[in-house]
Amino acid sequence: MKTLSIFLAVICVLCVIAVPVSSKAAAQPTRAVAITIDDLPAGSANSMSAATITEMTAKLLNTLRDQKVPVVGFVNEKKLYKFGEVDERIKALRMWLDYGFELGNHTFSHSSLNQVGLQAWEDDIVQGESVTRLLLAEHNMKLRYFRHPFLDTGRDLQTRRQAEAFLVARGYRIAPVTLDAWDWMYAGVYEDARKRGDTALQDELTHSYLSYSDQVFAYSEQLSKQTIGYEPKQILLLHGNQLEADHIGELLEVMRKRGYHFITLADALSDQAYSLPDTFVGEEGTGWLDHWAITLGKPPQGAPVFPQWVIDRSKALHQPQP
Repeated sequence: MKTLSIFLAVICVLCVIAVPVSSKAAAQPTRAVAITIDDLPAGSANSMSAATITEMTAKLLNTLRDQKVPVVGFVNEKKLYKFGEVDERIKALRMWLDYGFELGNHTFSHSSLNQVGLQAWEDDIVQGESVTRLLLAEHNMKLRYFRHPFLDTGRDLQTRRQAEAFLVARGYRIAPVTLDAWDWMYAGVYEDARKRGDTALQDELTHSYLSYSDQVFAYSEQLSKQTIGYEPKQILLLHGNQLEADHIGELLEVMRKRGYHFITLADALSDQAYSLPDTFVGEEGTGWLDHWAITLGKPPQGAPVFPQWVIDRSKALHQPQP
């Protein structure tokens, strides 16, 4: 009898322990995200050597491949054409396909539809296909995705619809964006600090970037539910830069802690959200969560404020030196 009482007591204790564990597991949301990386072969390609681009690319791709994260990288082919380095820069771009990833078109020279006009923009898209199509063909793949530079989709609805029709006619699917933490703004300051050996500033920037990204993800998840009633399969915008090469593993961990698993862009685009009515137009581009909210007549509010000190440092780097 005493043995039975002890046995029952143990069972009760185990049940008490198990309840919060299972509740915690049930509370963890299941989320999905596709990773996209713009401005290949590198955001700062004009100020980098081909060897540096190759080293940066290898570091970035090794992490992504080791963690089995699907990625589509979007190319600005103009960045391939630096005297004496064309072949080596193309090899760096080919690495994306050799590692098992995919490439898309980001225009030849990163042209904004809102700035250059429809015809010039269309010409820039066609010019930006040449090398990328050949590299994809080497891997029995086709060029199928396009990403708008600056996320500029047109100042008026007629231009936007004409641009979309042109893309469809050339076999493209537009790659929207729903998550964007402005890594490009951090990247320039980070690369400058890295060149100067300022490890303290690099650490400060990395911590700020990861923290701000987490805030953006939380905001975007809430905005998704407020706008369309659920969290769609999200699409994250990153850029080819040293910050991501050094720290993308930490960013992926931030996302995993939020319940994300990583899917292909094709899988993300199968979500019904990307077929929602979208009549957004504007002088400046923005993400698709904003597109849908504005289309529904309820512009979003309460977005996280980007750290002003990072903006100030970035501006200082681009000011003419006396």
